Amino acid sequence: MILVAVGANLPLDGGLPIATCRAAAAAIRQIPGLSFIAESAWYRSPSMPRADQPDYCNGILRLQGEVDPAWLLAQLQAIENRYGRQRSVPNAARTLDLDIIDINGLVRATPDPILPHPRAHQRAFVLRPILDVAPAWRHPALQSSVVTLLAELPPQEISLWEENRK
Repeated sequence: MILVAVGANLPLDGGLPIATCRAAAAAIRQIPGLSFIAESAWYRSPSMPRADQPDYCNGILRLQGEVDPAWLLAQLQAIENRYGRQRSVPNAARTLDLDIIDINGLVRATPDPILPHPRAHQRAFVLRPILDVAPAWRHPALQSSVVTLLAELPPQEISLWEENRK
């Protein structure tokens, strides 16, 4: 199982972040060697760490395949670049953010990407959409279920994106 987080909080070409997220999800489905399994609902959450930024739209794609992590990261970064991603300072607002959360339970500290994603277990905006597409998922390093990880989080704002059904 491959889990890819999709997020955005800046408009692209005057559109809403959810439109960018949906377009990026469609682009990810076209990556060779991957099979699409499921797409989560889209969620709204404030930036983390909290900053004076617009809210994020976040979701998760569940895919299947055997891919090299560095190759997949390069594919995702190319999609980010097509959607205007600027890498200025850490945690800056962005038109698109794609993160590999898990690749077939692989645990590795180096090289990039670190797997599983080093902060996924701390973020409701990652865990809640995982519950939509992979309710039995267990964090490969912590061996905790997504349900347990969500329950152990301090309160975090997250809600369904209003345009979710459009």
